[in-house]
Amino acid sequence: MTSPPPLRQPRQPNGFWAFLRVFGRGINGVRLVIINVVFFGLLGLLLLLVLGLYAGRHAGQEVVDHSVLVLQPRGQLVEQYSVEPLQRALAGLSGEAPKQVQLRDLVGAIDAAAKDSRITRIVLDASQLHSGGFAALREVGAALDRFRASGKPVIAWSPSLDQYQYYLAAHADRVLLDPKGELMITGLANYRLFYKDLLDKLGVQVHLFRVGQFKSAAEPYILDHASPASKEADSFWMGGLWDEYIDEVAKLRKIDPAALRADIDDLPAKIATTNGDLAQLALDEHLIDGTATRAQLIEMLRKQGVPAGKKGFGIREVGLARYVADLPHQGNAFAAGVTVVVAEGDIGAGRRPPGSIGGESTAALIRAAREDKHTRALVLRVDSPGGEVYAAEQIRREVALTRAAGIPVVVSMGDVAASGGYWISMNANRIMAEPNTITGSIGIFGMYYSVPGTLAKLGIASDGVATGPMAGAFDITRPLDPKVGAVIQAIINKGYRDFVGGVAKARGKSFDAIDAIAQGRVWTGRQALQRGLVDQLGGLDDAIGEAAKLAKLASGYPVRYEEAPLSTFERFLISMKQNAMVTTLQGYGIHLPRWVAQVNAMAPDLALLRRAEPGKPNVYAYCFCTPH
Repeated sequence: MTSPPPLRQPRQPNGFWAFLRVFGRGINGVRLVIINVVFFGLLGLLLLLVLGLYAGRHAGQEVVDHSVLVLQPRGQLVEQYSVEPLQRALAGLSGEAPKQVQLRDLVGAIDAAAKDSRITRIVLDASQLHSGGFAALREVGAALDRFRASGKPVIAWSPSLDQYQYYLAAHADRVLLDPKGELMITGLANYRLFYKDLLDKLGVQVHLFRVGQFKSAAEPYILDHASPASKEADSFWMGGLWDEYIDEVAKLRKIDPAALRADIDDLPAKIATTNGDLAQLALDEHLIDGTATRAQLIEMLRKQGVPAGKKGFGIREVGLARYVADLPHQGNAFAAGVTVVVAEGDIGAGRRPPGSIGGESTAALIRAAREDKHTRALVLRVDSPGGEVYAAEQIRREVALTRAAGIPVVVSMGDVAASGGYWISMNANRIMAEPNTITGSIGIFGMYYSVPGTLAKLGIASDGVATGPMAGAFDITRPLDPKVGAVIQAIINKGYRDFVGGVAKARGKSFDAIDAIAQGRVWTGRQALQRGLVDQLGGLDDAIGEAAKLAKLASGYPVRYEEAPLSTFERFLISMKQNAMVTTLQGYGIHLPRWVAQVNAMAPDLALLRRAEPGKPNVYAYCFCTPH
């Protein structure tokens, strides 16, 4: 019997090929894991949406009869969202509180509720609303007054209030504060940091070129204190703002303005009478009508006939976002009407996202509105302290071209429309401002910095040759030649003449007349009206009405906003965020992870002078004029 041949032993791969096989298997495994994670993640999201849609249909949040419109605006009050649509949508889906509240949404909801038979009253909690000025708050307050005039009450309740939030709450029929809450009104201030000593230590030489006795925007870079001229000017316009505040609050609360001012100024002595209880002090000074906890507020509303909410708890209510989503669109979008373009934020070159003004992008919006056959009048809503001069000039030219095309232009000034903000406004048919708008600051300045001292501290020197006296003149490693400084000053002088001359021509006044009220000086809206820089006091609705009147539009005309279009996906996400199904899901504790809202977060805006380009004079029409 023959024995079988011996089995051949498998050939062992060498080390290199073995490594490649293992590495390949590892890569393939990782690939499969990633594919599975993405697939099942998308499948889970799809199932979540389907579940939410089903739940939303069965537990929707439609506005029903005898509902209370609860206004709890959270975040910055803005003319236009500066946070990208995708980020807003993701924030809502992840349960994050919104960071911005659009003024038109807030005012529009209040005005709609005044005519809505399903809404019986408004409950306002302004404690989470942040505002950069009083003009926008005045517009919201005017809407609350119109709501009250319709026969429906407004109840303001908050755990605590600052003076800006109280300015809005004072428009309510009743103002209630939590017994442990605080209301502190202190007045206005405008303190700034000064960097001269720091720059000297760093060896940075800042050269300021300006025209205007009161143009103090860049003083912190050349001084270690505020100049007497800037203090004089700031005291005047801030005093005007504070007078407006005192008079309006006193009128709303039916107290004597002088007594209100004295109570505010005597806070250290007054607070001792209540042993540090700010809520009791506010009650004693008639700033509020009573104190109540949230539970006591709900009990009070229930006694007034407000039905209970779901499952017998709380009250029957609808929030701002849901109510805005439920509102029908105004008028016929394809009919001739008024187009609104928002110019909010700093003015810079090129194209800028919403929340800032781009010389090219904002000009393009005005141009698109002008070329739209449905635009019969244009309202430019300005809320800007200014910025780069050339970018402002690009926008002003489009305003002038719109007027030349036979389309009337009305400027509506928000919280601030100063310096470059006034530059883009001056060629409108009519300029309207609130009494507490900050405007004017007609002036211009240029800044140039050089760093030879900084280099010297590091043991570095700059030397060489040039073909002429101006060659290399703007090299920041070299000291600024006085001859170059004279060139820059001549450019700034021309810019100021252009600014003042343009305002004089637009306002039908002489150069000297405008120069006397320019010089970089800041005015309130009321002070500007007295000096002929604005035509009328009023808000955005007044400006829209004036524009329609100039265009001879019949009643019922539509109002639309010219804005950068949203993508289909962004529209879907935003509509989903406002949908009842999302509210339902969040009620069950189902939401996207909170970190998702931060994925698309925008970086904070850089300070104006951080955008200065090295090696060239940077020319601005800007006003640092926001009180605190």
